[in-house]
Amino acid sequence: MASDNTGFVQPAIPRLDGHYDHWSLLMENFLQSREYWSLGENCITEAAAETILTKAQRKALANQKVKDLKVKNFLFQAIDHVTLETILKKDTTKDIWDSLNQKYQGTTRVKRAQLQALRREFEILTMKEGEFVTDYFERMLTIANKMRMNGEQMEDVIIVEKILRSMISKFDYVVCSIEESKDVTELSIDELQSSLLVHEQRMISRVV
Repeated sequence: MASDNTGFVQPAIPRLDGHYDHWSLLMENFLQSREYWSLGENCITEAAAETILTKAQRKALANQKVKDLKVKNFLFQAIDHVTLETILKKDTTKDIWDSLNQKYQGTTRVKRAQLQALRREFEILTMKEGEFVTDYFERMLTIANKMRMNGEQMEDVIIVEKILRSMISKFDYVVCSIEESKDVTELSIDELQSSLLVHEQRMISRVV
């Protein structure tokens, strides 16, 4: 963050990191804090060629164009060089903002649809009869990681609780023991897997 002459710390320009919806909210707030957001919503109004502007009107239009250049500079700093090349020919802040919306909203909709499908898959996922603990954890974490890649804020405790309630019946007593002896909210995925693997090995050795 940079400081101005008064010592006030200026917020850093939000960087577009792949999560467009989140970035657009941050960027809108950033521009509003500097009283520039109107340029993202409205085009600069140019007077007709035959219109004679007063000195005050010419000054106001010039100031608006300077502000628009400043906002364009903010947007240029917020995006990577590949995206920048696609908007270099856009004339105004509004042109750039509209172009970014059109470019990324489609991607965002696809991610939302994928996330909804993954959420359904996560909810119905259960351990299969005869499945090993390691294999079940692999299936669970594959889905969970895909959800995170599509923007889901998923903490480990959600995965731990899901695994505990979706184990097959022969692990019921183990699950009860874990829930009674440990704070599930503090239990890591690795710790849970290790505990279940120990009990799985005991069950296998008894069968043999």
